[in-house]
Amino acid sequence: MPGLSLIPLVLILVPLLVVLASGLWVYTDATAHDERGTPVVVSFGSFRVDTPIVWFLGCLLLWILFFPLYVTTRNQAG
Repeated sequence: MPGLSLIPLVLILVPLLVVLASGLWVYTDATAHDERGTPVVVSFGSFRVDTPIVWFLGCLLLWILFFPLYVTTRNQAG
């Protein structure tokens, strides 16, 4: 069946699109917070996430960790 060959492609593309779209949202939202003077910042010892590009890259590389961390920290930042 020709339709069955699309299933693996969809199972790969949909999560990648979700990660990319949410990463772009994080970047846009973090930039807006930064411009308002209320940056979204989190730090663990000497490791600090405080710029929109770092949030974006974190979401792309470790989405399962950075996206919930951003949403939680964003709500605390105002």
